Amino acid sequence: MKMMSRLTALTLTAVLALGTLSGCGNTASSGHKQIIRIGHNQSTNHPTHLGLKAFESFIEEKLGDQYNVEVYPSELLGSQNEMVQLTQTGAINFCVASNSLLETFSSNYTLFNLPYLFSNSEAYHAAMDDTSITDPIFKSTQQAGFEAVTWLDAGTRNFYTVNKPINTPADLKGLKIRVQQSPTNVEMMRLLGGAATPMGFGEVYTALQSKIIDGAENNEMSLTDNGHGDVCKYYSYDMHQMIPDILIGNFAFLNGLSDDERAIFEEGFQLLNQVQREEWVTAVEKAKERAVNEQGVQFLYPDTRAFQEACQPLHESMLKAQPDLEPIYDAIQKYNELYQEPQS
Repeated sequence: MKMMSRLTALTLTAVLALGTLSGCGNTASSGHKQIIRIGHNQSTNHPTHLGLKAFESFIEEKLGDQYNVEVYPSELLGSQNEMVQLTQTGAINFCVASNSLLETFSSNYTLFNLPYLFSNSEAYHAAMDDTSITDPIFKSTQQAGFEAVTWLDAGTRNFYTVNKPINTPADLKGLKIRVQQSPTNVEMMRLLGGAATPMGFGEVYTALQSKIIDGAENNEMSLTDNGHGDVCKYYSYDMHQMIPDILIGNFAFLNGLSDDERAIFEEGFQLLNQVQREEWVTAVEKAKERAVNEQGVQFLYPDTRAFQEACQPLHESMLKAQPDLEPIYDAIQKYNELYQEPQS
């Protein structure tokens, strides 16, 4: 049923997009509003969806005579990879994609995928709010047909497993761990001693349940919103990555907006970012409480130093392969120093 719904949605999207692709433009034509379609892979109670609904209300309040915004949650428009491709072609206007997936479209995104790039959440947020850091990355896909317009908080990524608690990298040996479909994540697992199993997020629950994989790595809400905590009973705060989700927009659509329209959209992107981040804090607290009390998940807090040391070669190899990213990397390190936690 889900596959049929997805195929139907994709077909309808392609048909409805013909008007845009055949030259209707970015403003209302013949008195009709242009539909702006936004896809993402989270549930309707997820902070990302709540932020996008705030964006929808804002744009329709300011430009409701021209645009009708439609937000499609839960992979209704396809997997993240499929939605990125639809955004590239202009079949849809926007989608939310993981930074790890975008690495396959531009190697510049490799930087934000590095494990232990940020020392803590304060440094992470400050760096991602600095346009001198994000713009070179966000604009690197314009020739591919899309551009990042804002980032969304996806918290810290940590390992969670079915039967075996993870306290050191040695505990990952022999375990098949689902990772995002990114070369950096595959190499990270190799360095940590586990067996990387890349797959789409929608496939993870079934793979855990059927023991095709032994665990995965994600934020706390994957336990509750996606039911992974029903199967995995150990969640280990190794905090190996702080990877943002990214809202990308079709470049032709964005480029076709008037200056006044673009200014309103930019204000809307800032509102989306603000609402999503505020909702994230509350959602994580609720997810942890539910995971413990209803799913029986045990949260572990290992010493992360061994994990960090194992992953350091990824930093070195990335900077060697992409020396042009070194100034951005260095700018992030300055935020890490600025927000360094005091030693006890």
